Amino acid sequence: MAIKAVPDETVRHFLTLNDLSASEFRAIIHRAIELKAMQHRGEIYEPLKNKVLAMIFEKSSTRTRVSFETGMAQFGGHAIFLSPRDTQLGRGEPIEDSARVLSSMADCLMVRTFEHEKAELLAQYSSVPVINGLTDDVHPCQLLADMQTYFEQRGDIKGKTVTWVGDGNNMCHSYMRAAKLLEFKLNIACPEGFEPQQKFIDECRNNIEITTDVSAACTNSDLIVTDVWASMGQEEEQNTRELAFNDFQVTTELMDLAKNNALFMHCLPAHRGEEVSADVIDGSQSVVWDEAENRLHAQKALLEFLLLD
Repeated sequence: MAIKAVPDETVRHFLTLNDLSASEFRAIIHRAIELKAMQHRGEIYEPLKNKVLAMIFEKSSTRTRVSFETGMAQFGGHAIFLSPRDTQLGRGEPIEDSARVLSSMADCLMVRTFEHEKAELLAQYSSVPVINGLTDDVHPCQLLADMQTYFEQRGDIKGKTVTWVGDGNNMCHSYMRAAKLLEFKLNIACPEGFEPQQKFIDECRNNIEITTDVSAACTNSDLIVTDVWASMGQEEEQNTRELAFNDFQVTTELMDLAKNNALFMHCLPAHRGEEVSADVIDGSQSVVWDEAENRLHAQKALLEFLLLD
């Protein structure tokens, strides 16, 4: 059965994982698994008929755009893609004004941008739910899909050990918050100078351990996760980062240190031969393709959670 957000006097947004309780996080995961089974059986389920999702993209996207558009279509609704070239935002219209206008016409807004403050400002002035499709600080939608994938493959992640290898970036920040909410241990293996932001460390310190020893971090881990060394907007740092992260590639040797049934995840796009070797990402422990597909199902569960009365 459909899950619903707890009634509230204010509009419910999804800007970070902290917008969910632990029980809501788990409920969305389990609902995503149900919706996936329904879709694979070919069942028609259109709870968002005549609903419109307006998607604002300031960063390029494959999985985020396609998963939200497909999800809205499968739910009987419609999604509108808005790039900076397509809107007055790209010509300097204040976010506050765009939020008021878009939310008067659409039933939900999704934004993928650089500064997290933009997503917060959009939500502040929107009369409908706002979903964070990625900011420089966090990537909460990806964590819904990642956790759905782990639950499908191995059951509840509570009490497990996850190892993040690489940059302390937006994905790492969201893994930190997931560790706090779902009560797993997170080892973060990163070079000096590339640690997560201090505010996330302070918030999640009871569930994380940061180290430069990647081998120790991967030992006896249940899940190993990585991401590109240079994220969008950091392309000019590519050469510097390649040197700094040279010893932080996820290889079969690192996977062998983890538990025998350990999984490997990557949010994609991946650079084989950089942050991960080809034999790992294309190997038997990798669940990256399930993880990518689950963006669709997890976000459908999120849309249902935010929009159904």
